[in-house]
Amino acid sequence: MARIKIELPTNFVFATEVPIYINHINYGNHLDNAALLMLVSEARVRFFRSLGYSELDVEGVGVIVADVAAQYRSEAFHGETLLAEFAAGDFHQHGCDLLWRLSDKASGREVARGKHGIVFFDYAARAKAAVPAAFLAKVGGA
Repeated sequence: MARIKIELPTNFVFATEVPIYINHINYGNHLDNAALLMLVSEARVRFFRSLGYSELDVEGVGVIVADVAAQYRSEAFHGETLLAEFAAGDFHQHGCDLLWRLSDKASGREVARGKHGIVFFDYAARAKAAVPAAFLAKVGGA
């Protein structure tokens, strides 16, 4: 069976801290896989906000998550704070990958890495849109 392998960039353009709360923990007493995606989604919203955007308005168009891949590296536990780091890469006409890494802030232990494939979308026209040039410039894609 093939395993997902995600190559990360050497530099990330954004980092934020996200705490692990008790409702993020599953019956195995560690971070639940669905909760991991919720934490990454929160960090993704903060990433866009740091650039002056929302997911509904990136230079006048929105974004849609087209796919997601995750590679788990270690357990994470209630009370830990994760450092979520983001970068953008693999640009194409209508989107890119948002690459991320989650690590325990205290120890530096990598918890998970992954990527969200995003597509820029014009909600008024209900159609894909080109990657905004200003977004490319802000994330180092230009």
